[in-house]
Amino acid sequence: MKRILIPVILCLIVFKVNAQEEQEPRRVITTAVPFVLIAADARAAGMGDMGVGTSVDGFSQQWNPAKYAFSTYKQGVGVTYTPYLSKLVNDIFLGNLTYFNRLNERSAVAASFRYFSLGDIELRETADQEPLIQSPNELTLDVSYSLRLSDRFSMAVAGRYLRSDLKLQVADEDATAGSSFAVDIAGYYQSEELTFNEFDGRWRMGFNFSNLGPKIKYDDVGQENFLPTNLALGGGFDFILDAFNRVGVTAEVNKLLVPTPPVRDEDGNVIRGQDDDVTFFKGVFQSFGDAPDGFSEELKEFTWALGAEYSYQDSFFLRTGYFNESEEKGSRKFLSLGAGFKYTSINIDVSYLFSTSNVRSPLEGTLRFGLTFNFGDSDYYVEY
Repeated sequence: MKRILIPVILCLIVFKVNAQEEQEPRRVITTAVPFVLIAADARAAGMGDMGVGTSVDGFSQQWNPAKYAFSTYKQGVGVTYTPYLSKLVNDIFLGNLTYFNRLNERSAVAASFRYFSLGDIELRETADQEPLIQSPNELTLDVSYSLRLSDRFSMAVAGRYLRSDLKLQVADEDATAGSSFAVDIAGYYQSEELTFNEFDGRWRMGFNFSNLGPKIKYDDVGQENFLPTNLALGGGFDFILDAFNRVGVTAEVNKLLVPTPPVRDEDGNVIRGQDDDVTFFKGVFQSFGDAPDGFSEELKEFTWALGAEYSYQDSFFLRTGYFNESEEKGSRKFLSLGAGFKYTSINIDVSYLFSTSNVRSPLEGTLRFGLTFNFGDSDYYVEY
């Protein structure tokens, strides 16, 4: 039996799907390893899947590692668990383990491991045959270094190894997993505390160019697949109402830096748009102007999110957020709620998602959990 790539597996993990049928197929951008875009931590998930411009936490590695340079703790370890398609199966999940360490007042290092299990799949040629059990999975392993270039601004670079083991090895012993390497380039700005008439406040802004790297290829004759290279921009403001109460509001936009599929004729020739069979580097720049329907379609490729977080004594948190994606580019639309509790040096976070689109999210009705263990004095960070 030849090497195979089960289409149903891709259907389970590719969450950019068409919401309705049209005369012309919708140009939804799909990539390899789309699981890296799923919010792995409950705090970000509770605010509409955002994190590039929010305040620093233990899971900043996925969203913006430059934030670690502003951490108030010396070290931290975070663990999360996210069931996936929980209403259908019970063995598909996303797990995440993160560690960070502030080396001094201006720099920090961090590492994380993400694992996406697609559960057990039974393969058999006849109904009465003893099944062959396969367990496809995907994972990433990354490290980052962040440095404060000034009192209020920091940047970070991260290196990432990605492995996608979706090949089901049945009779062909040389079936292999696809793999690639990628880098992130991120920045974060946090203002000093400002005084207003009724409250104090602080501005936050961040950006992250993530998953910049070569395509993944599963076999010698198969198609190469782009990584989910992404540009995230976000900003927000913390309303410090008094010594006990704080409200943070944040907005974020994202765009995949991956070419838009062109319109082709029956012979495969491009008749509108640009050829998407390009290198990943060229694809990054091409992605800003290759939509077949022009600028109006390019705007539809941006997703946006709004989120808010209420904090009482930095011990109790309530969160909410909304995420929006154009119906022609995937139709992900959902409202999220979340809560957090802090006991001594331990943070416990949970979140819940409600779909507001005709396309139901694989995470709808799922509780996401996260634990963070912080070490070192909370006043380690020095204000300038």
